Formats: sequence, C-alpha cells, structure tokens
Amino acid sequence: MQNSKNHRNGQAELHRRGKLTNKSSSFHSQSTSTTGMPGASIRRPMTVPELLLDRNRSSPAAAAEVVRRQPPKLLLKVTIMGSLGPVQVVMTTESAVGDLVAAAVNQYVKEGRRPILPSNDPSQFDLHYSQFTLESLDRNEKLSDIGSRNFFLCPRKHGGGDGGSTTSFTSCSTEADKTTKGGAFGWLRFMDLSR
Repeated sequence: MQNSKNHRNGQAELHRRGKLTNKSSSFHSQSTSTTGMPGASIRRPMTVPELLLDRNRSSPAAAAEVVRRQPPKLLLKVTIMGSLGPVQVVMTTESAVGDLVAAAVNQYVKEGRRPILPSNDPSQFDLHYSQFTLESLDRNEKLSDIGSRNFFLCPRKHGGGDGGSTTSFTSCSTEADKTTKGGAFGWLRFMDLSR
C-alpha cells in the first residue's frame, strides 16, 4: 500500500515526465513527421536583411549629404554665484546668450532660491563657461555655437563698459591682485598655517 507521501511524489514525477517529453520533441528538432502531426510547420517571419544596404548602395550621393540634426531645444544648467545648485532652463538652439541670462534669472526668482539676487535685471549679470573663467560670453552669440550646456552666472562688474565681453565680478580681480602683491614669497604665508 502506498503512503500519501509516495503517492504525491509519483504524481509530480508523472507530471514532470509529461512536460519533458513535450519539450524534448521540439528541443531536439524532431521533424513534424516523426511526432505524428503531418502538415504542421513552424511559421517564420519574412525578413529582408539587405534592405538598408541596398538603399545606401543605390544612392551614394544621398548618403554623403546626411547632415547631423540639432535638437530643437536644449536643456541648459546655469549655476548662479552663491547658489547651491544649478537652475535648469530649456531654450531653443537659436536663442542668444542674453536670452539665457534672462531666462535663468527669471527661473531663479520664480523658484525663490537663496541667496536673493541683488537685482532681477538680467543686464546686471554676465554668463561664463565656468566659475574659473574670467571672460564672459558675448550676449549676441547663439547657444548652438557655444558648445556647452553648463554655465556660471555672476553679477556684472560695474566699472565695465557696454561691450558684450567683460571681465568677471570684482572679487575675482581683487583676489588676483592680493596674490601678486605678496611678491615671490607669497607661498610662505601658507607655511604658518601648516604648523
């Protein structure tokens, strides 16, 4: 007499055996005539792998004229001096640097970020490639010609002219003056700090 445990194992084994026989007939690529199902065949999709190659061969001039498309809009990140993170602005590629400055200042004010800007007027700010560049970008230059998507915005130097390209804010120039006034041995001041 079978106990209940052996009876359960026997059913599971029969069930597994049935699955394996069904799998093995297709797995080992037995033809349909040996399985006993005449006329049944595997339907394969129709493919044309040479389709794109023929198109390129037929018109080599068209392949040479392929122009790299520019995206219609750009996601630009502008870090404003003193702010913790960049402001993200979406602009068209035909927009100018002045438009980006205005959009970044407006977005900064709209988000209510800190520190509060000294002025909401975009003409009071200059756009730079990074915080380490002294020369600002020309306000009439198109964003598609710049080649960067990350910028740094800082207050404009008040002594500068109306030109599109000015130097950075006053603290940059004063820091540079401090290091040159120290003379050739300005690095000795750091020796006292290391003790």
